[in-house]
Amino acid sequence: MTSPPIEQSTQEARRAYVLDAWKCLHDCESCGKCRILKGKDAETLYADYIEGKRSYMDVTLELRNKSY
Repeated sequence: MTSPPIEQSTQEARRAYVLDAWKCLHDCESCGKCRILKGKDAETLYADYIEGKRSYMDVTLELRNKSY
């Protein structure tokens, strides 16, 4: 599943994508999503993508390289 391009999607569609992509699977041993988000809210971390300011990949790469 690829993220909706900013130019071809609405803010609501991008928010829905982020929330679906990062929803909790209740299987912390196998999932790893919590480690990537470092306990932060996905909607907050991906705000620039949701608002159409930066691509999903740009935000994701920053999250992977950033230490909180």
